[in-house]
Amino acid sequence: MSTHRHDSSPYEQRQVKPHPARFWPVLAIFLGLALFLLWEEHQAHILGALPWLLILVLCPLMHVFMHGGHGHGSHGEGNDRQRQDGED
Repeated sequence: MSTHRHDSSPYEQRQVKPHPARFWPVLAIFLGLALFLLWEEHQAHILGALPWLLILVLCPLMHVFMHGGHGHGSHGEGNDRQRQDGED
């Protein structure tokens, strides 16, 4: 009897790992193609929604940047000073 072992049989499937350098170009091509097709099919919807998206983005930004000069952080200090001045 022979005890000859083969490390790989012709019926086994080899698992080929993709090269990492291939992932990013393929992903970029796929995303570019997807964005192009979405733009071509939904151009009217996207352009029609831009004014609403602009308002949706600008309102929170306006509140963050424009309310900074109103002195909202010192409510308690001003009230304490007025009470002390009024009691004297």
